[in-house]
Amino acid sequence: MTTSIAIAEKITTLRQVEEKLGLTLSGDSQFFTEWMADLPGLSEAEQTRLEQVRQNYLYQISDGSLLEETVKMVVLSPLLELAGFYQAPYRFKTEVSVDIVAQGDNDELLRGRIDVLVLQGRLWIVLIESKKTTFDLELAIPQTLAYMAIHPNPEQPLYGMIANGSSYLFVKTLDKQYGISDLFATRSQYLNNLSAVLRIIMHLGRIITES
Repeated sequence: MTTSIAIAEKITTLRQVEEKLGLTLSGDSQFFTEWMADLPGLSEAEQTRLEQVRQNYLYQISDGSLLEETVKMVVLSPLLELAGFYQAPYRFKTEVSVDIVAQGDNDELLRGRIDVLVLQGRLWIVLIESKKTTFDLELAIPQTLAYMAIHPNPEQPLYGMIANGSSYLFVKTLDKQYGISDLFATRSQYLNNLSAVLRIIMHLGRIITES
């Protein structure tokens, strides 16, 4: 994993992704439709559980910030459990953590890290941990693409979900192209919400186990 550590630490912008890794953003509207098409339905029990997860998040965030591990416990872990990812045939492995730094308000430096779980070798689940849940997901896209770009079988479609507890993005790579989904939010009760996130990761999980 030494190579992937070095790449992830050095690739910090999308321009570097394109220049150093040769990836380009696909202009084909059909390149990444997996986050929109053929999504499974959810049971009433699953919907109820997701609403509880959302309420738990809103309660925890009411103090203005979430501790680093709280995001995992309150939001990410319930999503992965509901998706069935803790059961056969799915297998996780943990990748390295990479520090990320951004400039905040009043010249404040915000430091966080990304932790990576890899499902079946083809679905990267990337959690941004920081003391501010507003830490921009955009900062983790280059590192996520860097992990995916060094996969030994780039001709296979690879997928990633980037989350910071409050927001979610999905990415896909295939050969030398990548695509990015719309943004989803925990707070939302409507279209771009946890229900959509769960349905997408269930669908991606099904794709990588069936192919």
